[in-house]
Amino acid sequence: MSDLSGKRLLMTSGPTRAPIDAIRYISNTSSGKLGAMIAEEALRRGADVTFIYGRRSEIPAAGAPGNGHHRRLHLIEVDTVDDAAAALERELRGGHFDAIIHAMAVLDYVPAERSPGKAKSGREDWTVRLVPTVKIIGRIRERARDAVLVAFKLEVGVPYEELIASAVALKDSADADVVVANDLTEIMAEGHVGHIIGSDGTVQATARTKGEITRIILDKVAALVHERAKDAETQEPMREM
Repeated sequence: MSDLSGKRLLMTSGPTRAPIDAIRYISNTSSGKLGAMIAEEALRRGADVTFIYGRRSEIPAAGAPGNGHHRRLHLIEVDTVDDAAAALERELRGGHFDAIIHAMAVLDYVPAERSPGKAKSGREDWTVRLVPTVKIIGRIRERARDAVLVAFKLEVGVPYEELIASAVALKDSADADVVVANDLTEIMAEGHVGHIIGSDGTVQATARTKGEITRIILDKVAALVHERAKDAETQEPMREM
């Protein structure tokens, strides 16, 4: 299948982390496996993929050591939320993307201060004050008005109705075209339940594995990208008149 041939896709994936001192940090549990699978399939479908990923998370097999350089894959490793935001900003300013898939697990809170050097052990307690981070997803639409935007919403152990409502709220606030809603309790080695919500705010499909999520997302991305390309072609003569 080559339904994304010649299209440019920007993908974020994996965890972010924040230092507490020179050797300790907080992070999240994202492995980046799903993001890597989506990017790998996008490459197979002919897309040019810019892949921004958290340190030590999984990357597309095409970019793994020993596999050589894939001419349509650009890898960017980041560490902190600020690193991810800066990389995303730089890439969006630097060129046009047909689609953006924002699957990175961005920390919502980071330590307000970083202790210099290594904090001494032996203390009875250590209080770390956390402050909120920037909402990266909220900046994407500002820089990429015409791109197809796919977002992810993760909750833990909430009722189905609450999960979907949370994902719809994200869709509205981020002006996303597609949102994948998933619950950590339904993500396992053998399976990954994901509810795919469309621009109308309804659940359009439910996947049971990472492979199914990958296929459904990229099918929707390809359809939306081609639909917008056709709309642009029909509007072009009107601009010339």
